[in-house]
Amino acid sequence: MSSTTAPLSPPPCPAAFLRYDAVRAQTMALAAPLSEADCQVQSMPDASPTKWHLAHTTWFFETFILERFEPGFRPFHPAFRVLFNSYYQGVGDQHPRPQRGLITRPGLTEVKAYRAQVDARMAALLQGGVTGTITELLTLGLQHEQQHQELLLTDLKHLLASNPLNPVYHPQWPLGSVVAAPIDWVAFAGGIASQGHTGDGFAFDNESPRHDTLLAPHALANRLVTHGEWLDFMTDGGYTDPRWWMAAGWDWLRAQRIEAPLYWQQSGDPAQHGGWTNFTLHGRVPIDPHTPVVHISWFEADAYARWRAAQDREPIRLPTEAEWEHAAGTLGAALQTRGNFLESSALHPMPLSRGGPGLQQMGGDVWEWTGSSYLPYPGYRPWAGAVGEYNGKFMINQMVLRGGSCATPRDHIRASYRNFFPTDARWQFSGVRLARDT
Repeated sequence: MSSTTAPLSPPPCPAAFLRYDAVRAQTMALAAPLSEADCQVQSMPDASPTKWHLAHTTWFFETFILERFEPGFRPFHPAFRVLFNSYYQGVGDQHPRPQRGLITRPGLTEVKAYRAQVDARMAALLQGGVTGTITELLTLGLQHEQQHQELLLTDLKHLLASNPLNPVYHPQWPLGSVVAAPIDWVAFAGGIASQGHTGDGFAFDNESPRHDTLLAPHALANRLVTHGEWLDFMTDGGYTDPRWWMAAGWDWLRAQRIEAPLYWQQSGDPAQHGGWTNFTLHGRVPIDPHTPVVHISWFEADAYARWRAAQDREPIRLPTEAEWEHAAGTLGAALQTRGNFLESSALHPMPLSRGGPGLQQMGGDVWEWTGSSYLPYPGYRPWAGAVGEYNGKFMINQMVLRGGSCATPRDHIRASYRNFFPTDARWQFSGVRLARDT
């Protein structure tokens, strides 16, 4: 929905409509500060232009709901079925992902008109009532759009970071001076634990079925690893010592000439943290030693854990996703209510300025790498039809992340939520929490 479009008339199912209207408006609000040029460019093959995100999320509702349930369905534009399909082979062909930035037409104005028309048609469809199937697809489509809200910001950040002018997306810097909370360990006794979605509310198919898993005694760090702690790793030669790296990680590091987390530059005052600065959606700023480190790959997270184990002479490692989920389940609603999510408008990980008992920063701030490969749960069955391509076909060569980030909508996260990326991915808001055997 265009930010200048008046709200649609609520249909007889107000809860479904209001949810739809709010999520669609949030996407447009995220794109509102951008120029047409900002929305057009694709900075790397893994990222997509903002304009493509706006169109693809609309394509989802047109393709999976309107095409199936709208009387007398006619597409907004027949070519959009291919142009804005992402990876749904069951729907048909797709435009090559690395070439999305070459789609100069339709322009941004026409994409906004596409959104507005589909929104109006969705409202008209909902006027006739909502069946169980439409409700399921509508919920999935909104969850899908929330995922793209985060992707819009991460892809945009990569784009803006490529500009030597260090452009600002959000001008209000959220950080103040804080004293960092000390790191502590929260112990768990181990035993049989249940993992997976409980069956209450929405969940993706990769979160099921719920099953038992055996946990050994372990402990999780009470907070996330910070920029300052990461700088200690770098100062001690963390990026130049192959002892800490998986073989594939060491090859990646040398081939890509990696010396620091993504977006770090030595362009500041050398007397302040070695002159290291960090590009953020608020522009380029000196690193804050107390904020959670962000934009690191699984290779880097694993290497840091190995280095930390040697420094502390403790069996330190990355947590498994079962350990993480079990710990998050003890927090209940606090996983969402205490977290720094998209709604805070910080758009950057925030420091933990005070301690307190138990686990902190489990929800929001950064996606937390785990030591677990992204694999199906015992008895997993993908959804039927084209929407079954959503998760299952990616269960290879990926690692699991948990918890959400500062760009994740708050109500999109739950303890069982499984995110996944390849071991070398860094442009997402990814960070690390340590675990250790006890």
